[in-house]
Formats: sequence, structure tokens, C-alpha cells
Amino acid sequence: MSKNSRLFTILAGLWALLIIPFVAMQFSDEVDWTAMDFAVMAVLLSLLGLSVEWVLRKSLSKPLRIALMAAIVLFFFAVWVELAVGIFS
Repeated sequence: MSKNSRLFTILAGLWALLIIPFVAMQFSDEVDWTAMDFAVMAVLLSLLGLSVEWVLRKSLSKPLRIALMAAIVLFFFAVWVELAVGIFS
């Protein structure tokens, strides 16, 4: 798989996750996202995908790659939780 097609696959997969809240909004009043919520999450998911791709493209050792990707994912979840419920504020 070429590097550019891998990047496209990563981003498309992450953006596809936005379908979940969109569909949930059709069936439940508990999910109430605005266009801004979708835009912010699209940016966050894009940054997550680009960060993972950047780590994969660098010639790092496998343990360092895994550690960096784990740190990136944990940071993403921390930002997501903060934006969702303000747990750190």
C-alpha cells in the first residue's frame, strides 16, 4: 500500500466515525450535535489521522512507534473528554 493511499484510508476510516452520531441523532433526542460539533470532531479526527500517519512514515523503531501512537491516541481522548464534559476544568 502506498503512503498516500494509507493516509487516505486512515482519514476516510476516521471520518466515517462521524456517521455514528449522525445516525444516532435520527433515533434519539439524547444525541444533539450541531454543525459546529461535527466540524470540531472532523478536525480532531483529521489531526489524529495525520499524526498517526506522520509517526508511521518516520523510520522509528517499533516500540517507539507504538509508544508515540499510544500517546497520540491518549491525547486525542483527553481533548475529546474535555470538550464533551469539561472533566479537567
